[in-house]
Amino acid sequence: MDLDYTTNEPKMEKDYSESVKALLPEVEQLANSGQLRAALDKLHALEKKTRAAADLWSTTQLLERMVEVCGTASEWVMLEQEVAAMSKKHGQLKQAIAKMVQKAMTFVDNVADEQPRIELIEALRTVTEGKIHVEVERARLTRMRVEIYEKHGQVTEACDTLQEIQVETYGSMDRREKTDFILEQMRLCLAKRDFIRMAIISHKINPKYFQREGTEDLKLRFYELMIQYDLHEENFLEVCRHYNQVYTTPCIKEDAARWPAVLQNIILYLVLSPFDNAQSDMLHRFKQDHNLEKLELCAQLVKSFTTVELTRWPAVESIYGPEFRSTDVFSAQTDDGNKRWMALRDRVIEHNVRVIAAYYTRATIPRLTELLDLGADDVEAFLSKAVVSGTIYARVDRPAGVVSFAKPREGEEQLNAWASDVSKLLGLVEKTTHLIAKEEIVNKIARAI
Repeated sequence: MDLDYTTNEPKMEKDYSESVKALLPEVEQLANSGQLRAALDKLHALEKKTRAAADLWSTTQLLERMVEVCGTASEWVMLEQEVAAMSKKHGQLKQAIAKMVQKAMTFVDNVADEQPRIELIEALRTVTEGKIHVEVERARLTRMRVEIYEKHGQVTEACDTLQEIQVETYGSMDRREKTDFILEQMRLCLAKRDFIRMAIISHKINPKYFQREGTEDLKLRFYELMIQYDLHEENFLEVCRHYNQVYTTPCIKEDAARWPAVLQNIILYLVLSPFDNAQSDMLHRFKQDHNLEKLELCAQLVKSFTTVELTRWPAVESIYGPEFRSTDVFSAQTDDGNKRWMALRDRVIEHNVRVIAAYYTRATIPRLTELLDLGADDVEAFLSKAVVSGTIYARVDRPAGVVSFAKPREGEEQLNAWASDVSKLLGLVEKTTHLIAKEEIVNKIARAI
């Protein structure tokens, strides 16, 4: 049998459309009178001929009518059997199977009882398994099954079932539907507390897709899920970046009721992030944001971390505590909130250590305990942490109780400094000699006159 390359189906050998049109009213009359089996037998007889002749239109009409006859009569077991039997027929046309499955899916919501509905969904999933021409239908059926699992609190089963579908490989599925499907997989992984798989699945979505018009709802869902993931991982800088993506979304930026909370979260998670070049750069960029001026406390907090001045923790606690402790970030009612509040204390102390290292070359341990409001052991611990991270240079002389912040020069560095000093000295000598010679000449000319 020759292949029709336009439809990727065998070429039609005979047209049975007229026979089908003549048969359908008769079938409908039999179905209305309750003679379902007689109606199906007539459809089967003609379907065999249309399938053998590769008549796609006629075969599709007959298969859809079989489904309609069973579905209208609410004969769900018969519907499952018909779909399974027709899909296994030798030489069955792929597009006809796809249309039959699509027609059967329209009756899923009509099933009143849950158990028959589940059986119908599973039967259709079995029919579509391993068939690339009905991969989209299988994905949608799986989504229906997952909703039922989740309705009964079976999150693990729902997550595992949805993971079976790799929609990123489906060329026939719309990009928006594909993204929505992956987002649902991410959500269920979070509900299952499978954070590793959730991180892997998140890489299947290209954030550049959210630059397209009409994807704002998907963008907000994606970054909300990523925020939850990075909060679990305590990766506060990434949380800040996710909130920044939410903040720059037009529907958020233009809504005066929504952007203040997002901007506040950006600032709070930004100051919670460990100090590095990326964190410092983001902090200074948000300092230039005009909207920050409308959030007075956040503006003051940013100023404290961007100014090379000591910020005492007791003062921070008294100024920012009453308001920030009522937010989700630092909530006093949750363990995570209390943990982040103590992390903020650590960031304040680390900032103070950097300030001290910038102004002091040497300082005693007792003096540092006064400046940092810490005990001697805690001072040493924070100094050690800052040195290990490469933020500052410091050496502790325990017997003398002195901390040195001045980094010793290497031999080449010292020689370069000496050479520079000698060059400056010789330059000054030469300039002085020139000025003296100039003054002598001026005086000689004055005496001669």
